[in-house]
Amino acid sequence: MNINLGAPYEAAIKSIIEKGYAGSQTEVIRQAILAYERMIEEEELALVHKAVEIEMEDIEAKKSKTYSFEDIKKIVKR
Repeated sequence: MNINLGAPYEAAIKSIIEKGYAGSQTEVIRQAILAYERMIEEEELALVHKAVEIEMEDIEAKKSKTYSFEDIKKIVKR
């Protein structure tokens, strides 16, 4: 695969290699992809935590109906 990234990105890649963080252009790109993947996963996790926080606030404010374990077992048996 041959990719033309443009001057600013090529300069950044060169700087990363010169600083010793990676040994090749391919390694820089691989590290960047993995870092981006981690960033996306962290963002998704933060969104899930925020949703849970909102749901818990609704439960504590009695805005949401809650079910006991026994209620759920009965529902599942149906």
